[in-house]
Amino acid sequence: MADVPKREVENVEFVFEVMGSPGEGIDAFDLGDALRALNLNPTLALIEKMGGTKKRNEKKIKLDEFLPIYSQVKKEKEQGCYEDFIECLKLYDKEENGTMLLAELQHALLALGESLDDEQVENLFADCMDPEDDEGFIPYSPFLARMCDRPDAL
Repeated sequence: MADVPKREVENVEFVFEVMGSPGEGIDAFDLGDALRALNLNPTLALIEKMGGTKKRNEKKIKLDEFLPIYSQVKKEKEQGCYEDFIECLKLYDKEENGTMLLAELQHALLALGESLDDEQVENLFADCMDPEDDEGFIPYSPFLARMCDRPDAL
């Protein structure tokens, strides 16, 4: 088995129970979602490199195959973290008061890097976003804290 602590193995097993079928494992199409459910932030390129597929039902990944993938992705250095994202969003904080225009955040998520689609952005905003003020500004730190599962940063 990969060098994964027992508690993390239990978390992985839980994700497999929720996302997979007993004995079959998870669909390789869901590899990125499984890793994200375990608080990792792999890029789309890394997911593909680790065996993720672009179409459903092309292949299955069993637990014993997933653990080394999880371990390797966990060691990756090219994952952004809460602090990295805060620094990025500070570039949009023109008044240096912890807020930015919601429209600018939406544009960044839709157009930059590994862009999201409209539905993904809407779901993300519904789950993690505080309401915007009358001028269209949102506090970005609580949004990122919820998105990165960092209750200590709220």
